[in-house]
Amino acid sequence: MLNKYIATIAFLIFFVGEIPARAEFTVCNQTLDVVNLSVGQDVEETIQTEGWWTIGANRCVDVIREELNSRYVYIYATDVFGQPVLEGDADMCIGTKRFIIRGTEFCWQRGYKVARYLEVDTQDTVRWTLFVKQRQFE
Repeated sequence: MLNKYIATIAFLIFFVGEIPARAEFTVCNQTLDVVNLSVGQDVEETIQTEGWWTIGANRCVDVIREELNSRYVYIYATDVFGQPVLEGDADMCIGTKRFIIRGTEFCWQRGYKVARYLEVDTQDTVRWTLFVKQRQFE
């Protein structure tokens, strides 16, 4: 009887573990510091930025939970002092507290700051994981 019980538990762990995760864009922080993250994506033909997610050292966070519907996702990250950790060339709006902002124009006039987001090419896949690594100083 005990063997049947153990076999049932092993079966459940093995096969239930095969259910795919719902996270479609995940960011993993492989640095030794806490990272604050904002994400931008195309929503109904307009770029929308959203933040903030706080990601501890060596942790991952699901920032987009549905399948990706566009090739590019935009990421901006800072350290706990507000200094950029991950930035790029795409100017978009950010808020100082939790935010959802539609559009990338007139950030200052609308009461937001401008940040330079990194464009991530997901190669038209429906799932993607981005790894933030420690900066190398020369």
